[in-house]
Amino acid sequence: MRKRSMVALGLARVWLGPGYADRMMAAQLLGSGAIAVLMLFGVATGEAPVIDVALTLALLAAFASVAFVRYADDRNSHSQQR
Repeated sequence: MRKRSMVALGLARVWLGPGYADRMMAAQLLGSGAIAVLMLFGVATGEAPVIDVALTLALLAAFASVAFVRYADDRNSHSQQR
């Protein structure tokens, strides 16, 4: 029961914010948990495609973090020029 409430709190943080960085960090946290579950499931069942999907999601999460930081930095630099 406790795990479900933590996921619900994470989803609430993604939905409500208060800021973009908070939302991104909550989404990354939920994604890391999902990747861990997929990896454990893939190892337990011996299904290599599940592990491949988990690793692909991890790579996409890294790219999403980099894109978010670049977007936030770009937005911050534009607001300072005004």
